[in-house]
Amino acid sequence: MKVSAPSRETEDARAIEESLRFPERFAVLYDRYFPDIHRYVAGRLGTQTADDLTAEVFLAAFRGRDGFDPARGTARGWLYGIATNLVAHHRGQEARHLRALRRVSADDGIDAGHEELVAGRLTAAGVRGPLATALEAMPESDRDVLLLLALADLSYEEIAHALGVPTGTVGSRLNRVRKKLRAALGGVNPLIGASDG
Repeated sequence: MKVSAPSRETEDARAIEESLRFPERFAVLYDRYFPDIHRYVAGRLGTQTADDLTAEVFLAAFRGRDGFDPARGTARGWLYGIATNLVAHHRGQEARHLRALRRVSADDGIDAGHEELVAGRLTAAGVRGPLATALEAMPESDRDVLLLLALADLSYEEIAHALGVPTGTVGSRLNRVRKKLRAALGGVNPLIGASDG
């Protein structure tokens, strides 16, 4: 009889639990998720802030690891929740980043952050300005849901865990965001790049 390997979620939960007695075990999560969390934070706030803030995410997770409950969700979702909360403390920086991108042409070679990644999923040309404007005007709760999906590629359940909201709320927020982005981008569906007309 073949025994299956434990899932990543099981390994993560075990590492967190073991880290309560053996703190060095927390390094498993750091090694596994640092690049992804860093990419998410850099996408939200730019690369200059990402190094320090990502380190803060893991420090906060390490300090709060005794509160992690695998019955409530995955370690991945938990870490993105911490990252999103820390990003919330830097909303002014994110807004400045979006305003700057609105003024930059699509051909300029700057570090564009999260709107660049979202725009990369679109096939329509020249959407950077309108997309940055739409993201900046969006309520923070809607922007968080969108960017956890677009930048972190989290499932609805992981987004719900990260933000501490029901899964149905994630779905309704994404539906609202899609409609707003579609309108802001002239009828282009922001997830598939096709015109709705």
